[in-house]
Amino acid sequence: MIGLKVTDDINVTSSKNEIVLVSSLVRTSKILESMTIREIYNSPIEGEFSASQTLQGLESVKTKRMADIISEPFPGSITEQARIPVLSGLLHENDVLKTKPAVTYKQRINGHKRSCSETLHARSTPKKPDMDFQHDKKWASKFYESFEDPPILTSILTYISFLILILVGHIREFLKKLGIGRVKNISEPNIPGFVPLYQSWESFYHWYIYRRGKDTLYRAISSVPAAEMDVMDRVTDDHYWTFRYTGTCTRAINFGSYNYLGFSENKGPCADAVEKTVNQLGNAICASRQELGYLQIHKELDELVADYLGVEAAITVPMGFATNSMNMPALVEKGCLILSDELNHASLILGCRLSGAQIRTFKHNCMDDLEKKLQDAIIEQQPRTHRKWKKILIVVEGIYSMEGSIVKLPEVIRLKKKYKAYVYLDEAHSIGAIGPHGKGVVEYFGMDPKDIDIMMGTFTKSFGAVGGYIGGSKRLINHLRLRSHSAVYSSTMAPSIVQQVISSMNIILGRDNTRNGIKRINQLKWNTRYFRRRLQEMGFIVYGNKESPVVPMVTFAPAKVVYFSRYCLEHGIGVTVAAFPAVPLEKSRIRFCLSASHTKEMLDKVLDMTDKLGDKLGLKLSRIEPALYDETDDQEEEK
Repeated sequence: MIGLKVTDDINVTSSKNEIVLVSSLVRTSKILESMTIREIYNSPIEGEFSASQTLQGLESVKTKRMADIISEPFPGSITEQARIPVLSGLLHENDVLKTKPAVTYKQRINGHKRSCSETLHARSTPKKPDMDFQHDKKWASKFYESFEDPPILTSILTYISFLILILVGHIREFLKKLGIGRVKNISEPNIPGFVPLYQSWESFYHWYIYRRGKDTLYRAISSVPAAEMDVMDRVTDDHYWTFRYTGTCTRAINFGSYNYLGFSENKGPCADAVEKTVNQLGNAICASRQELGYLQIHKELDELVADYLGVEAAITVPMGFATNSMNMPALVEKGCLILSDELNHASLILGCRLSGAQIRTFKHNCMDDLEKKLQDAIIEQQPRTHRKWKKILIVVEGIYSMEGSIVKLPEVIRLKKKYKAYVYLDEAHSIGAIGPHGKGVVEYFGMDPKDIDIMMGTFTKSFGAVGGYIGGSKRLINHLRLRSHSAVYSSTMAPSIVQQVISSMNIILGRDNTRNGIKRINQLKWNTRYFRRRLQEMGFIVYGNKESPVVPMVTFAPAKVVYFSRYCLEHGIGVTVAAFPAVPLEKSRIRFCLSASHTKEMLDKVLDMTDKLGDKLGLKLSRIEPALYDETDDQEEEK
């Protein structure tokens, strides 16, 4: 490290307890080109300066330090760009090396930098960032999401209903201690000096609130979860503490399964191929990927997934949940930072916690909050030690299953490139469900797959199978094959499951010499738009993106959610419900999951039933206009 000598022409900055001088440099340009802004900040000082100059530097440190740090490549960048030379911020005038005029903090954040060819007094002109796009808002004009808040009176009544249920529960607990009444739950003796193991709020909520609507959950079926299914009937004799099956079934339209493209079926080309594979390779592989459990069919699937995603390589995992929870600890560690969306799936949350990295959440799909968190992370660095972060990983999902929203991927990539971070994209619900050719949210926005560092997805939704995958560079996948717990300790996917994924993926790609795959994709898109538009026209509060096949309809009070589900099943419709704590207290909802196998008659039947229940329960409280769809988009995608 070299020292910096102070001359008359001084520009003073400061970083905490260090006062750094950037002035007329007397060193040769050869030495300067090998230094970065961070090295200049940490350089020893030669010379003295006045207190007034120090105060002037302290006032401008926040603006100049943030701008300089942003312009320097961050350690751990996937691109590993060359270091920015110091001379990019300096210029010669009369054989004297001087600093260029400072640029405001707002200009730096917006990506505006001065050109090296400008004079000292020239006007600042925008410079195109080193990206494939620069604030391209074409996607934003078509991007529509709605998260309408319920009326204040409805929210108050919802809270009151929960308070009544809690009050009744406490009364029953008090009577139980007096020996009055009987509660069929797991209880332990009250031993003095011992802390109760089961008497927690979770147990209380499960016994006295959750139990009252337990019959709307855990429903068993005795058929393929296709467009229609057979729901096994059950009754209770003790107020939903226990159930017994009657031996009969109810035929119902399936609006609760993630069967987006309709591949959950027991007949057709996929089923025939699976049956043939079972006869040849058996039902299971009782060995891990590293212990003779990796067959030729597994290699074929890995290569097909990589080709489908447009990446260099891919690795498959026999369980979708483990794809996140068991692979993320192999990617980040202590000394790394994870910026996670506050509504990410439980598997992502578990993977983040197991990694040992520090976790910070940002507001759901809020790019301003994400950028602020990135800026704070770069400036403040690691807590206590104030060392640089080894890596910064942004973790998002393609489609959020509880909200029906779609990630703003172009903005995420813009921030990733700007601040030299990584991106982990979970496409469990978006792969196969959106995009002109069913390739997920990356294709939906027209982005380059190489801009996504880690692409994750599952086979449980659109492909009618189980398991998951991770796609990326060959270096990344080779690292996971050696370090991932899912590759070392778990058995590989069963050959029948692998064949189901291969067959369905080939159909989507059109390699079966038919248009069956593209027809399924277009049918799902039409069903999504038709169903969402009709619900909004009826006056229901519908959450999420207008292109999302997950359609959450808010019903507010928990009693309305339970009644809605029971009434639908009685009339041959199966839906999924979600209430607290899965969603906010006052935003209980019915979640319709659309499929390409649904016909218009099925959609109309469900819409008519929903219309009647909406009038009966007072659910039509929306005050916004329905989403508009551009028909030209369909014509362009079909081409």
